[in-house]
Amino acid sequence: KWSGNMQVGAGKMTIVESKPNELIRIRLEFEKPMPGTNMAEFSFKADGGQTRVTWSNSGDKNFVCKAMGLFMDMDKMIGDMFDQGLANLKAIVEKNAVATHP
Repeated sequence: KWSGNMQVGAGKMTIVESKPNELIRIRLEFEKPMPGTNMAEFSFKADGGQTRVTWSNSGDKNFVCKAMGLFMDMDKMIGDMFDQGLANLKAIVEKNAVATHP
């Protein structure tokens, strides 16, 4: 569960499916500033000596979300957060890999 400012709002997230080394699926239930439910998915695929991570998010758009999409570049706004989140994940994984395999 989280509760924050107007940018992050309030809600909860629940892991609904997990397959080691393949997939994590999460239900996001937003309470504020607008109620809604989305699904987030992280998929993992071996790619040479690395792992390719794909992060997707899906959900129904209500009228307010559709209207906001006319005036705001939602892909840009959310895309930047995805990029930062993936960069943070990469840094954590690489740091832990060095710590466990010096």
